[in-house]
Amino acid sequence: MIRLFILCNLLLLNLYACKGGYSSCIKKINDSHTIENNTLFIPVRKNVRLIYSTTKPKAKILKYDPFLSLYLVQDKSNFKYPFEINMRLQLGVAALNKREAVEGRVLKRQIGLNSLATFSEKVSSPSLLTSSCCSLEGIVTPRGIIQRDYLKRFISSAPAEYSDIGIRVKNEKGFVIVTASNPYMKENRMKKDDCIVSLDGKKVKSASRFMKKILFSKVGSKHTLKIKRDGKYFTLKMKTKKREGGGDISDTFLEYRGIFFNKKLEIVKLSSEFIKYGLILGDRLIQVNGTQVSNQDELRKYIENYKKFSALLFMRNNFQFFVNIK
Repeated sequence: MIRLFILCNLLLLNLYACKGGYSSCIKKINDSHTIENNTLFIPVRKNVRLIYSTTKPKAKILKYDPFLSLYLVQDKSNFKYPFEINMRLQLGVAALNKREAVEGRVLKRQIGLNSLATFSEKVSSPSLLTSSCCSLEGIVTPRGIIQRDYLKRFISSAPAEYSDIGIRVKNEKGFVIVTASNPYMKENRMKKDDCIVSLDGKKVKSASRFMKKILFSKVGSKHTLKIKRDGKYFTLKMKTKKREGGGDISDTFLEYRGIFFNKKLEIVKLSSEFIKYGLILGDRLIQVNGTQVSNQDELRKYIENYKKFSALLFMRNNFQFFVNIK
């Protein structure tokens, strides 16, 4: 009964405050030049815009999130009515570009940095996901939808970093299951296929909420996990580390050691440790511990089985050579 009362009041509030509906939101997009040259330039504060772009924008950058390709930049045009992000319950949502609004719903919520949200209808990218009151609910990118929680955190908090406990997860038949575990994080005792039962004494019901709780926590914070493994329950104490890979950055767990790849498994960034090993940018990884790999998912799958030693086979100008990692 109380929930019905709240919904009715929200409906009346929306009807009063959002008279123009999505048409006014499209006008706002055009008036503010939010979508230009296939890039989002969203006014979010006085003299500040939020940009989604895989290339560095030509503007004064205030903050950058390399995981989600988000920028906060200075805006001299000072659009008077920026897009706001409110965390209240919304009665409807649509994907908007400069010409049309496509109403629908979020089918699958964002799970961390690697698995972005999906929409019930086919929509173009880039677009804004908004309520009928023009409240920003997410942005539509080629990889999927970055939801408002991640946008709000990026805009309001500093620096743009995330926490990590060395695992990746998914939803499976009502449970949250570990899909991969970082072999280079020494304190990490989690294993693939572990079922996460609770986090800090609270039952874990969804992968999206679990990953958000970990990612948004302070680096160095302590957590208690209850897991189920092979029919037995275990309680583990975890301390978060700084997240090194994921999203638009490679996520093979080797990033934790200082090696970053592109989609072809060519090295695009190296720590000084591996420069001393003789590796250079452009070297392409072709095998891990004798198993051939062709993409980041395969590499992450095979490398987590070797916690003490990994033999990596690289190729450079048709010359093959090994690098051993302990």
